[in-house]
Amino acid sequence: MKALVFATNNKHKLEEIRSIAGGKCQIMSLSEIDCHDDIPETADTLEGNALLKARWVKERYGYDCFADDTGLEVEALDNRPGVYSARYAGEDCNSENNIDKLLGELAGVANRRARFRTVIALVTGEEEHLFDGVIYGNISTERHGEGGFGYDKVFRPEGSERTFAEMAAEEKNAVSHRAHATKQLIDYLNENL
Repeated sequence: MKALVFATNNKHKLEEIRSIAGGKCQIMSLSEIDCHDDIPETADTLEGNALLKARWVKERYGYDCFADDTGLEVEALDNRPGVYSARYAGEDCNSENNIDKLLGELAGVANRRARFRTVIALVTGEEEHLFDGVIYGNISTERHGEGGFGYDKVFRPEGSERTFAEMAAEEKNAVSHRAHATKQLIDYLNENL
């Protein structure tokens, strides 16, 4: 079975990716390879940040690696927070702070259209590949649900009356932006490795 490192310390993302991958490859975390580096995410695009992280692990630890960067892009906010989604309310913020800022900026705004984007960068040997997953939806006017993480309590995907946070993990994982990008990654690995 192919072994890959997923360049993340986010346990929610790790669980989600492992669930989506369905055991088709062995996915190791950074801690499992004893990587405790503070990997820089200094690019101004999702693609750039994903590549920075995957290259870091490949160059310093020698493992084939994939990394993701995810952003919430809100139409009425000129696609903000985008690449800054995780620290939208500041460097030491949490998800609740980010949601507060987002809802504050959208107060009274009729256009609530948004999309979640995940870009996965895969670095193996001398090759680099990018996989892009997108899901469209709307930002609710208040929080709904207790599940998920990040902006899940306010993101309602198209065709659903519920936010991601109101869905079971399996249901969200079947349709999410990360699921779309991960499916492309797994399909690529099955065909090429």
